[in-house]
Amino acid sequence: MPSETIKLTARFKLKETPEGLDGLFSTYREIVNFLITYAFENNVTSFYRLKKETYKGLRKEYPELPSHYLYTACQMATAIFKSFRKRRKKGKAKDRPVFKKEVIMLDDHLFKLDLENKTVKLSTPNRRIQLEFYPAKYHEKFKDWKVGQAWLVKTPKGVFLNVVLSREVEVKEPKAFVGVDLNENNVTLALPNGEFVQIITHEREVRTGYFLKRRKIQQKIRAGKKRKELLEKYGWREKNRLNDLYHKLANKIVELAEKYGGIALEDLTEIRKSIRYSAEMNGRLHRWSFRKLQSIIEYKAKLRGVRVVFVNPAFTSSLCPVCGGKLSPNGRRVLKCPNCGFEADRDVVGSWNIRLRALKMWGVSVPPESPPMKMGGGKVSRNDVYKLYTSYG
Repeated sequence: MPSETIKLTARFKLKETPEGLDGLFSTYREIVNFLITYAFENNVTSFYRLKKETYKGLRKEYPELPSHYLYTACQMATAIFKSFRKRRKKGKAKDRPVFKKEVIMLDDHLFKLDLENKTVKLSTPNRRIQLEFYPAKYHEKFKDWKVGQAWLVKTPKGVFLNVVLSREVEVKEPKAFVGVDLNENNVTLALPNGEFVQIITHEREVRTGYFLKRRKIQQKIRAGKKRKELLEKYGWREKNRLNDLYHKLANKIVELAEKYGGIALEDLTEIRKSIRYSAEMNGRLHRWSFRKLQSIIEYKAKLRGVRVVFVNPAFTSSLCPVCGGKLSPNGRRVLKCPNCGFEADRDVVGSWNIRLRALKMWGVSVPPESPPMKMGGGKVSRNDVYKLYTSYG
């Protein structure tokens, strides 16, 4: 049975900030900025070249600093410079990049996480220190996971350790695929037994409501501490509410797909480059974090042994799943095929086509008489779509 690796990031809040940690943050930021400047002036995009050309000089300048801080600083500087070059090619960046964040990248030589005792050992210029963190309920599921890289992050709310943890899971061969069509306000699933499930999320209303609230604050309150605090407050509220929605939604999708063994999603990585709508619609689609929902569905599915595949999203909601013809509008959200007479809601068509493309990708022949294609020529309206949730509170 094939296995795949799942990677998740867990957050640990430190109980106290020891003396000298502020100095470590400023020293690390100083080193990263030096390396970015060197990479910029010499056009260095290779981590190995940057390390080779700067390591000896930095080792002499910072003799007490553990050497792996220099390695991770080279990694961070290379990533920042590469990102800057991409943005500059698109005309989105002009000045040279500067690292301003209170962040330190750690590898497995610089820290050791102990989930049982709720402590983390950290290498510093003077010695290896032991720090305690506040336990969270979700930390318990990571006890058997492998610890990877981490980031030490300093914020106004305290110092956090963000750790990447990984685990090997066995993914079964799928019997069939459930097609999942993600939209701003709902998710529609095409099940292999010919049924459709629609989950109404009201995500668009949530996002638009918080967007209008933030804009009102910006119009009424002058720039300053109060305005910043209010914007952050409502930003966190929106994020927490949507995270809760995404996890509940992903759990329900995986639960429905578990007995079939496969989930098919659209590959939407380049969708924002092709958005050409009005300013209002563009704003709405850019605020929609579809990839985050997809990643949550993906890792939850893998944990249960369900395979996830991504298919080409082109024309999934405009081609007839029965004969492949071009569908025409026949109502508010209803589409009709002029060739075979098939009629359905556009979300139903999208999820259906996604499922069929996954089957073809997997090498499964899809004869016209197979379910749910046996309904070809008939009508599948919104009333035939089972609504799992009608609201989200």
